[in-house]
Amino acid sequence: MTNIFDLSTPAKRFRLVAIWEAVTWLALLIAMFFKWVLGYEEAIAIPGMVHGVAGFLVFVAMCFITAWSLKWDFKTLFLALVSSVPPFGTIVFERWAARTGRLGELSAPDSTEKVAATA
Repeated sequence: MTNIFDLSTPAKRFRLVAIWEAVTWLALLIAMFFKWVLGYEEAIAIPGMVHGVAGFLVFVAMCFITAWSLKWDFKTLFLALVSSVPPFGTIVFERWAARTGRLGELSAPDSTEKVAATA
């Protein structure tokens, strides 16, 4: 198993931020349950701020940095940005990007050949 705290490449940094964004989504969903079902109005204050700043904004910035570093096309960048909207979409995008060769060394060796052949 790979170490998720290894931040030596843009792809590895992207993976960590994608996981972090999903974790902050989970915290926000739990807080929303406490607010809307149990009536604790203040429940979403901190998880909402953490998800908004440390989750969403950092992920969007990381999308642009990774797109520039790994020379993503506009479609890949667009899909990465859209993946931040639904809960856990960043994980789905990260898995797809790794499987299709768009995450450099995190992708399977044969998947980068497929991308090169279709480009």
